[in-house]
Amino acid sequence: MKKMFMVFALLIFMAAASTAYAHPPSDIKITFNPSTKILTAAIIHNTSNPSKHYINKVDVGLNGKDIITQMISKEDNNASQTVSYLIPDAKAGDILSVEGHCSISGALKKEISVAMGQ
Repeated sequence: MKKMFMVFALLIFMAAASTAYAHPPSDIKITFNPSTKILTAAIIHNTSNPSKHYINKVDVGLNGKDIITQMISKEDNNASQTVSYLIPDAKAGDILSVEGHCSISGALKKEISVAMGQ
C-alpha cells in the first residue's frame, strides 16, 4: 500500500511539474491592411520545444463572432507563431479579434478596431 501511495504521489508531482512550464501566449500583435483586407497576427509564445509546446489553435473573430478557426501542429519558431487571413467583410469601425491557444495550457485574446477610412 505504501509503495502504491509513493507511485501515485510521484505521478501527481510529474503532472504538476509538466504543466508548470506551460503558459499562454504573452502577447498578440495584430495588424490589418485595409487595401488587401489581410489580417496578420504575431502570437508571442516563447518555448524551448516548439514541436511539443506550441500554439495549437487560433480563432479569429469579427464583431464578436468567430469567423475562422485554424488548428496548428507546431510553432514557427521558439518565440512566436505568425498567421495571416483574408477578411473581406471587415470595414471601418469593426472589431477584429485573435485568440491564440497553447497546446498545453492557456489562451490569450486581443482585439483591434478597423480604423476609419479603411
